[in-house]
Amino acid sequence: MKQRVGFALIRESLYRKLIKPSSVTRHYCTNVPPTPPTPEVHHVSKKGRLLTGATIGLLIAGGAYASTVDEATFCGWLFSATKLVNPFFAYLDPEVAHRLAVSAAARGWVPREKRPDFPILGLDVWGRRFSNPVGLAAGFDKNAEAVEGLLGLGFGFVEVGSVTPIPQEGNPKPRIFRLPNEGAIINRCGFNSEGIVAVAKRLGAQHGKRKMETSSTSSPAGDEVKHGGKAGPGILGVNLGKNKTSEDAAADYVQGVHTLSQYADYLVINISSPNTPGLRQLQGRKQLKDLVKKVQAARDEMQWGEEGPPPLLVKIAPDLSKQDLEDIAAVALALRVDGLIISNTTIQRPDSVNQNPVAQETGGLSGKPLFNMSTNILKEMYLLTKGRIPLIGCGGISSGEDAYKKIRAGATLVQLYTAFGYGGPALIPDIKAELARCLEKDGYKSIHEAVGADCR
Repeated sequence: MKQRVGFALIRESLYRKLIKPSSVTRHYCTNVPPTPPTPEVHHVSKKGRLLTGATIGLLIAGGAYASTVDEATFCGWLFSATKLVNPFFAYLDPEVAHRLAVSAAARGWVPREKRPDFPILGLDVWGRRFSNPVGLAAGFDKNAEAVEGLLGLGFGFVEVGSVTPIPQEGNPKPRIFRLPNEGAIINRCGFNSEGIVAVAKRLGAQHGKRKMETSSTSSPAGDEVKHGGKAGPGILGVNLGKNKTSEDAAADYVQGVHTLSQYADYLVINISSPNTPGLRQLQGRKQLKDLVKKVQAARDEMQWGEEGPPPLLVKIAPDLSKQDLEDIAAVALALRVDGLIISNTTIQRPDSVNQNPVAQETGGLSGKPLFNMSTNILKEMYLLTKGRIPLIGCGGISSGEDAYKKIRAGATLVQLYTAFGYGGPALIPDIKAELARCLEKDGYKSIHEAVGADCR
């Protein structure tokens, strides 16, 4: 009886989310009036019905299957089953599909990883224990709506944002374009954000809930390495951005630090998005030095407990000259920046995408075509910083072998985004399993042993 009621509620919720015209248009700025429905709504609704039916079918089948298997086996089945649903998202407008994916994760309509991570994948960074090095990059959950659901998928860490001080809609739509044959995406979103106040409220509520649920499993007193994040298993990063019309970038980042750092296991200064005018100029040596000093001062002047302030990272672009990289490395070492994320999207169009008409769209390119470029920058930065600063490798990872190559190039941690959009939840356990096999095959006993192996 309970199962029948549960399925009825799920079906009703899915119907409201996927079929109702009001769900198609969402505004990131709270003071913008809603846009009237357009004729395209009916087209999306038909595909929404198909997705709803497929999802309900999987839930019913899963309910029947669950009673006959152990939890680990059932968990694996759920992740595999998402491969059947995920292709339907390709029939939707990219931004609508993105919204539905975030909403599904926020409501718990995604699998939850119950299987423990491979021990070889565990590592300690910034005084915290990561169960695995595979994270979700900023840009997917811009407004921190689905932290718990995304961490539950099995990511070692999740980065939300970029978050701007004042709510802003970002650039006009359409602003996300798929290149499926190339495994790539071009976006020119422009930091669409609900703003730090809305995100702070959301993170505060989630923080308290997660902390209560995991208080019994917190690290022992005196343990130098904290297992998981401030609020429980899984590490949370907060990526900070500036408003498009802001004339004082440093003030925007400082405001983000003051409002959101209490919930973050690490903070990121995003100065590398190609979709905000003038932002990448902050990567210059003097500009970066002045900015990092002000943001560090803002963080350090706050009162912190025994754990101390969250680490501060800088996210850089792949479109940098050798001199640019040397300048960034010098600033990072001199100011003891806690980490670098390498890299953001590129404004270049590699030969592998040039024949696609969509490649002419303005914006940042992400996905497989970015892999070689971002990995070369990663390796160069590892050498310039002499391996003294933890690096997060981001850009084009779509397999465990890709993640392994990033680690060998100097990454301590890695992040996904575009491949996750195409592959869905099933990609995560596949990447972790393949990464563990790569490490074991080459005789490594831990992630740390393999970091920078190709630079030695």
